[in-house]
Amino acid sequence: MKGANYREPRGMPYVRREYIAGKPQSKIAKFSSGQPSNNYDFKLELLVTENIQIRHNALEAARLAANKRMSQAGEATFFSKLKVYPHVLLRENKMIATAGADRLQEGMRRAFGKATGLAARLKPGQTVIEAYVLSINLSLAKEGFKIASSKIGCPTEIRVTSLK
Repeated sequence: MKGANYREPRGMPYVRREYIAGKPQSKIAKFSSGQPSNNYDFKLELLVTENIQIRHNALEAARLAANKRMSQAGEATFFSKLKVYPHVLLRENKMIATAGADRLQEGMRRAFGKATGLAARLKPGQTVIEAYVLSINLSLAKEGFKIASSKIGCPTEIRVTSLK
């Protein structure tokens, strides 16, 4: 299953987990990391600029990339938070592609699909990751967000807001 197949949100989001026996687990380990405090100088936000559906493993990869870069200055010098939660169930109707498979599969008949993953639907201008940093680590945090934006798969922008 490729992420490009599920990038554009089409149709109604399917979120009814009670009807699916093998529910996929979210790969996101933590939603916040660092040291929560009130004495940070800047707030950084990673915003998407178009309608997109981001899979849970891409969100985790972006979070890890940003946190890894920011934690080079120390765990107590930043606080980051993942602002989206993957609710939408992704399904795939796998087809057999070997010789003689035409006698085994049913094509589009009863093509509900098997749950393969989770995704979050985002609108333009919605925040994916939010981070609070000290002024000495601002360039490091921007660098981390730039690396994280490459994991998301759509055009993003970084908004920097001064807190003091």
